[in-house]
Amino acid sequence: MPAPDTECFQIFLDTLAKKYPRHFILLFVDGAGNHHGDELVIPANIMLHLLPPYSPELNPQENLWDEIREKIFKNYALKSMNDVYAKLQEAALYIERNPTLVKSITSFP
Repeated sequence: MPAPDTECFQIFLDTLAKKYPRHFILLFVDGAGNHHGDELVIPANIMLHLLPPYSPELNPQENLWDEIREKIFKNYALKSMNDVYAKLQEAALYIERNPTLVKSITSFP
């Protein structure tokens, strides 16, 4: 998404709801301002659950970012924002195409 704001989060929620219309999705979110607010419209098949503040151990998304940094971004600097966007798109496809990996990384023992 181009920006971490409510408008982009709304687009994400709407896209997620349309992609999985027959599923009920419980989405855990952190306390970022774009994850709640009066102008946010939560689709009928999605429920947001706010994580407690300062609890990264409860946020399995952090483990996904570690995987993305290790496998996609590695240890180098990109030359432009377009290169960053291309790498982020590659990372999103990597995550989407590896559901078993995502489940193993984000599941609690």
